[in-house]
Amino acid sequence: MESTRILLLLLLGCFSASCASGSKGRGFIGWKDPENLDDVIVDQTAVDTLTSPLTTVFMPVLYIIVLVVGLPANAMAVWVFLFRTKKKHPSSIYMANLALADLLFVIWTPLKISYHFQGNNWTYGEPLCKVLMGFFYGNMYCSVLFIACLSVQRYWVVAHPLSQQRKNNKVAVCVCVAIWVFIWSTTTPLYLYNHTAKLKTPNITTCHDVNVIHDPLNPFPSIELLYFYFIFMGLVVFLVPCVVIVVAYILLLRALGDSMGDSAASKNRHRAVMLIVIVLVTFLVCFIPSNIMLVVHYSLLKDGLVNNGYGFYVSTLCLASLNSCLDPFIYYFVSEDFRDHVKNTLLCRSSRTVERMRVSFNSMKYSRKSKSYVSDSGDTQSSAC
Repeated sequence: MESTRILLLLLLGCFSASCASGSKGRGFIGWKDPENLDDVIVDQTAVDTLTSPLTTVFMPVLYIIVLVVGLPANAMAVWVFLFRTKKKHPSSIYMANLALADLLFVIWTPLKISYHFQGNNWTYGEPLCKVLMGFFYGNMYCSVLFIACLSVQRYWVVAHPLSQQRKNNKVAVCVCVAIWVFIWSTTTPLYLYNHTAKLKTPNITTCHDVNVIHDPLNPFPSIELLYFYFIFMGLVVFLVPCVVIVVAYILLLRALGDSMGDSAASKNRHRAVMLIVIVLVTFLVCFIPSNIMLVVHYSLLKDGLVNNGYGFYVSTLCLASLNSCLDPFIYYFVSEDFRDHVKNTLLCRSSRTVERMRVSFNSMKYSRKSKSYVSDSGDTQSSAC
């Protein structure tokens, strides 16, 4: 549970930093400059936040941590699940797709890091900003759905150990394909909206930080696409999987309680429970604050109302990215098979070498006298691989 404590501390840090950056005035709403329609005017609170240490120091440093930890960890996870796991099963398929979703998000973080270190100045053009936002939110909700699938699969394995459906890889593959198609289809509004805004003061171009309102008396048409997207994603694509995860976890606990007498599979059940608990806690800590703030922020924007928590809103989005560098370690500490594959991969052991070591190890006899494994020829072998 150390990771949970760290996440809670980061959440508090984000809240403190956002409060320190100023919490009065409007959120990041911009209006066209009457003297030059190419420029956008924002209020002083927005200027202060865009130039504050929260967005120019804290956030890029956090993204650097996500990149340094998440890139190799998720690349390793994808490699292990796709190439080093011989017996594919639904759980490994869901975890492989979850790792792939995290990896697709992490590879775009260098652009976020550069953007924030340059004082929130986007120099890569509007099309690349659209792509960045599509991957950022698309893969975030991909992760939510794959975690829900993994939770349901873990419940089914424990509650119905003899069911053939728990080994049905075709269903898992179809579900994963459906999730990818659904998520990338629903990101269409992000590509239809112009996310960049060239500010008059400070002289920077923002990406997804300033929403340009063309008519102050009727602001809704200016952010209509984003409003419907985030309301739908927050209240449906996030909330429904969240409920599914909670229900699956409750049913899993009940199934375990009904079969406590079966000690043969107790280790596997304990591992399944640990996976569900840790993933659940990580999921709730990383994604609940950001999705609540997304719904609140765009609900306020559509009416042009004052948003006193924009600093906290952008901080929660940054915190949500930590999920990408935590998932591989959850697999490592909970799944013994995954842990073994990672060790063998890091030691550059081929699948053939590992299998030969396993056969050799199983052919030995354990000597209680010497407390070691002895081959048929009488030679003593170490029990460690």
